[in-house]
Amino acid sequence: QVQLVESGGGMVQAGGSLRLSCAASGRTFSRYAMGWFRQAPGKEREFVARIDWSGGITYYAGSVKGRFTISRDNVKNMVYLQMNSLKPEDTAVYYCDGYRSSIVATIATMPDYWGQGTQVTVSP
Repeated sequence: QVQLVESGGGMVQAGGSLRLSCAASGRTFSRYAMGWFRQAPGKEREFVARIDWSGGITYYAGSVKGRFTISRDNVKNMVYLQMNSLKPEDTAVYYCDGYRSSIVATIATMPDYWGQGTQVTVSP
């Protein structure tokens, strides 16, 4: 079992940056792929980024590629999402997620674990 707790959300102006953090509990964290989804008001939850167990393979949604960077620290049991050049359309609740697999290449695969979410608001 893995429990996930996000932090680092907040309000920022367009063009600004935020860094989200996700603290994971569970001794098997380092074996699992991890990632981030987001959900804007009135919209479905959507994939943002994913990282494999080693940190060597990453996947991004087209809308954030080149602006967001996912990383992990398996010693600290942490996953991060560095968000640069933020746009108002990035406004959403961001959820950390985890998988019972070391690599998940199919973007549409839904996670096995979810955090409670952290709000990110980008003003024009």
